[in-house]
Amino acid sequence: MWRDVRNLLCVRLDNMGDVLMTTPAIRAFRDTLGCRVTLLSSTASLDGMVPEVDEFLVFKAPWMKATSGATEDFRVMEKLQGFDAAVIFTVYSQSPLPAAYLCYLAGIPLRLAHCRENPYRLLTDWVPDPEPERIVRHEVRRQLDLAGAVGCRTSNEHLSFRVPDAARSAIGSMNLKRPLVLVHPGATAASRRYPPESYASALDMLGCEVVFTGDATEVELVEALRARLTVPSRSLAGRLGLAELGALIEAADLLICNNTGPAHIAAAVGTPVVDLYALTNPQHTPWLVESRVLFHDVPCRNCYKSVCPAGHHECLRGVAPERVAAAARELLAA
Repeated sequence: MWRDVRNLLCVRLDNMGDVLMTTPAIRAFRDTLGCRVTLLSSTASLDGMVPEVDEFLVFKAPWMKATSGATEDFRVMEKLQGFDAAVIFTVYSQSPLPAAYLCYLAGIPLRLAHCRENPYRLLTDWVPDPEPERIVRHEVRRQLDLAGAVGCRTSNEHLSFRVPDAARSAIGSMNLKRPLVLVHPGATAASRRYPPESYASALDMLGCEVVFTGDATEVELVEALRARLTVPSRSLAGRLGLAELGALIEAADLLICNNTGPAHIAAAVGTPVVDLYALTNPQHTPWLVESRVLFHDVPCRNCYKSVCPAGHHECLRGVAPERVAAAARELLAA
């Protein structure tokens, strides 16, 4: 029975933002059961920054974007032996069955997931998936509902991200100006990137100094954008680890970004965010934080594509820079 679970495996095989949106549900299990939690994830980038998770296990699952070899699959299966229960978190476009089979082979006695088709013995606790045919929920709500299906709930439904003290100190020593407006112009998927020329126009209209962030692959994008600006700017792109990025977002007065991981860090630490939200999917808007979600409605919305299949990118190109600047001013004034 779930009330007897003391050693829980949570499976969330996806990007950092998806893991963050799962943290309220993980908290629900921990609050209700008082159990130890291990997270099987595609990345260990959040290790030490999610207090609800005791241990991270990394698995490049072959049914996800990154792939592992069969030898690694067997090694992971061996590591999964000894858990009392497993909960498999997915979005509705993903199947839980490969992960469920892995947990089944590892001998985990309780296995919970949303599933569209009959999983037979792969799941002991099958929650029929109502999405997207009947409803579409925010991803956070979807995962909380899955926890609720076995009686696990939490009074705190905010995202979780613990900023290390050393990272706070590092950011505090930078003497950044106020208002501290961060801009994160990149995103893994090209379909989720607001055009650089539109970013530049919006930031010039906003009229204050901005600080850019991004990973090492986005330095060129940031520098090209800065070259278009008339307002002063500073770049920290490629210079921050995830802990320092979290500390910087926590310290900021405002974050302007696309639908990407930093938007969910902002939600976790309570920083207002202007989210330039490509209509590739509807479930990932900023959760429980002051925000402005900007998009241009298009008939091809919810395409789930990493590259705009129509080639026009109008769900973002149609967002006027004036709207971005106005939304930023509103949140800064508030």
